[in-house]
Amino acid sequence: MQDIIAVESEVETGKLYAFDGKSPVVHSSVFLAAGARVIGDVEIAEGCSVWFNAVVRGDVERVRIGRYTNIQDNAVIHVTHFANPTEIGERVTVGHAAVLHGCTIKDGALIGMNAVVLDRAVIGAGSLVAAGAMVRPGTKTPEGVLIAGVPAKIVRELTDDERKMVAEGAENYMLYVKHYRSELPQRPWDLGTFAT
Repeated sequence: MQDIIAVESEVETGKLYAFDGKSPVVHSSVFLAAGARVIGDVEIAEGCSVWFNAVVRGDVERVRIGRYTNIQDNAVIHVTHFANPTEIGERVTVGHAAVLHGCTIKDGALIGMNAVVLDRAVIGAGSLVAAGAMVRPGTKTPEGVLIAGVPAKIVRELTDDERKMVAEGAENYMLYVKHYRSELPQRPWDLGTFAT
C-alpha cells in the first residue's frame, strides 16, 4: 500500500479581470474559490462567496450581487448585450451549474442546480426555482413561490418547511466559508446517515 501524501492548497485563488476599462469591485470579505472568474463591471458585496469554477461576467452590461449571496460551483452569471444587467439580491443561493442571464433575482431566493433564468426574468423574494428549471425571458414571479419545469411555471406557494430550507441555503454557505478558512474547529468525518 502506498503512503498517502497530504497536499496543502490555497483555496482562495479565484481571479478578477478588468474589461473595457472596468474592473470588478469585490468586498474584502468575499470568498473567491480557485477557478472562479469575475470579469468587468461587477460588484460583489460583503460576505458573498463565489465557488469553484463559477464565472461572473459583466463585460457588456453590469452584474450586481448583494450581501451574503453564494454563487456555487460552475454557475454562470452573464448579461445581455448592452441591454439587460443581472441583479442578484441579498442572501440568494445560486446552485451548482445554474445560469443567470440578464435577469433579476430578489432577496432570499434559491436558484436550484442546473436551473436557467433568462433575460428580463424577475424571480420574487424568497422564491425557489427548482433544479433543472428553465425560466423564460420576461417571466415575473411573486414572492415565496415554487417555480419548476421546462418551461418553468409557478407551481404553488412554498410550504413553511421549504421557506426554511431556502433561507438556510445562504446560512449554510456562510458556514462553509468559515470551514474553508479554518475558522471552525475541525470535526471528524463519518460515512453519514445515508450510508448506514
